[in-house]
Amino acid sequence: MPEGVALARDLVSPAIEAAIGRLTPDVRVVAAYHFGFADAEGNPTGGGSGKALRPALALLSARATGAPPERGVTAAVAVELVHNWSLLHDDIMDGDTERRHRPTAWTVFGVGAAILAGDALLALAQDMLLEDGTPQGPWAARCLSAAVQRLIAGQGADLAFEKRDDVTLTECLEMAGNKTAALMACACSIGAVHLGAPPTLAMALAGFGAHVGQAFQLTDDLLGIWGAPEVTGKPVRADLRARKKSLPVVAALTSGTPQAAELRALLIDPQPLSEDDLIRAADLIVAAGGKQWAEREADAELAAANASLADIDLPADVRAELTAIAEFITARQW
Repeated sequence: MPEGVALARDLVSPAIEAAIGRLTPDVRVVAAYHFGFADAEGNPTGGGSGKALRPALALLSARATGAPPERGVTAAVAVELVHNWSLLHDDIMDGDTERRHRPTAWTVFGVGAAILAGDALLALAQDMLLEDGTPQGPWAARCLSAAVQRLIAGQGADLAFEKRDDVTLTECLEMAGNKTAALMACACSIGAVHLGAPPTLAMALAGFGAHVGQAFQLTDDLLGIWGAPEVTGKPVRADLRARKKSLPVVAALTSGTPQAAELRALLIDPQPLSEDDLIRAADLIVAAGGKQWAEREADAELAAANASLADIDLPADVRAELTAIAEFITARQW
């Protein structure tokens, strides 16, 4: 695990837990459970905070200005609250019943309670940026709001794709850029924005984050088909079971190969997919080149991310840790 991620867990997790404590009791118990801070009865678990990738990037963006990591905690908490707002709602929309090796919040507390908890996290994120007295707080809040708008657009496209059989790879890449890369770009720049960094630095960090976000989504989509449950926290081939138009799937479907036609016929069949069907579909994606394309594209995005940092002045340790996190994101095994 990169050093920056470990530091983020140490600094940001307690701040997230404290922020959640400000919510009303009924909402607080759902949010604490979702983050892993508490069980379904509200008893502390001694754990929580998830992967902490986005908080780590937010702290590094604060350090890119020469500030200590503690100055970036508010921005890091805000980004992670928004990320978890999206997860709470995403689990409902996708019908996912497991996250982080536990039942999803909506299956435990109900759909309405999970929606309200997500909404509360979104409002709390903006409050934290606006109330700490930093002159640039409103700019950081606008940065986060812009990312949220793009995230919603991406999620909307993702839902629309479920009803279409003609999704193009360009559309799928644009959806990923909105749904995942926009918030990652915000995470990589919001700490700097919050501390009044020059626009050139903030924009370069956002560019880095956008490429890292695309690489993350490509890797996540690969894991969604071939990832081991102990890595993903979800059943193997979960995305195929849900017939998601993920990037490897769309790359395979648009490949023009005989395997693409067979895969399309399999996925549009209204009958539930058996385990044999799922295995066959995964094999067809490989044969049609979808998996190899996604792996190559993730490598290209990683290279582009690192190139984004080439021409900006960064502390050497910050540059090294940003690069390490980017590589960590794309090195997860499936």
